[in-house]
Amino acid sequence: MHAITIPEPGGPEALVWAEVPDPVPGEGEVLVEVAASAVNRADLLQRQGFYDPPPGSSPYPGLECSGRVAALGTGVSGWAVGDEVCALLAGGGYAEKVAVPVGQLLPVPNGVDLVTAAALPEVTATVWSNVFMIAHLRPGETLLVHGGASGIGTMAIQLAKAVGARVAVTAGSAEKLARCAELGADILIDYREQDFVEELRKATDGAGADVILDIVGAKYLDRNIKALAVNGRLAVIGLQGGVKGELNLGALLAKRAAVTATSLRMRPLEEKAAIVAAVREHVWPLIAAGTIRPVVDRTYPMPEAPEAHRTLESGAHVGKVLLVTPA
Repeated sequence: MHAITIPEPGGPEALVWAEVPDPVPGEGEVLVEVAASAVNRADLLQRQGFYDPPPGSSPYPGLECSGRVAALGTGVSGWAVGDEVCALLAGGGYAEKVAVPVGQLLPVPNGVDLVTAAALPEVTATVWSNVFMIAHLRPGETLLVHGGASGIGTMAIQLAKAVGARVAVTAGSAEKLARCAELGADILIDYREQDFVEELRKATDGAGADVILDIVGAKYLDRNIKALAVNGRLAVIGLQGGVKGELNLGALLAKRAAVTATSLRMRPLEEKAAIVAAVREHVWPLIAAGTIRPVVDRTYPMPEAPEAHRTLESGAHVGKVLLVTPA
């Protein structure tokens, strides 16, 4: 088969479409013939040499894929060769085939085509696990989403609205904020021109956000605490603004607030399986009903992964960027 390899870390040009050995599904795994994968920030970090895949997983980038079941490993039941699926991966999505732990496999939802389904596993698992399983967003509460026009952001807006929450977003342009509004965002904040803490206070009569989903990290830590409501929950899922910040514990205590930080890729298989099962139970019916939908900005043939990485790095996209396996 062919896969996107990284002979040496570097810029987008470091991604090389090359012939590699076929994966073999182990016990409890399914071999998937990949139709499409999606580009995530973690892939950019891996390409640069900053984010190695977990031990024992595929060395190729790609944290999610869609495709068809090509073979079953020993001990697998409930799936058949030819089933159309999408999957959460620790790596290997940028390839013609990938071996997937069966607990990380999902059926393609009704109403979604096979290629577009590649946009779903990572964002749904990330948003559902952090916003709902950990931060317990409830109807009537306010969620602040940093990077509202990103793949994570576009899904977070829709899921929060589906459960009856109010949604505030930050984004870097009027065009991106308009797209967020189309998806249901109630409070639109241009982080280049406005102070999100002040704008959120104005929009919530001083209360702040009950839950904040943050991709920035250290740069926003102090301001996120200021933006939290009493009993608020800050969920950090990205470090685009640095890894070290100063936390005012007094402010946290005064608000009886909580800060959590998670990554999905490094979790044990059983934790990933539990998240995927929750996504199938709670999110898949919303997709099948048309209540929420994947947002795809553009697609590239998989050998053009360098250009797809440049698009993500430029920030010129809204939603997901996909890579389609050559026919």
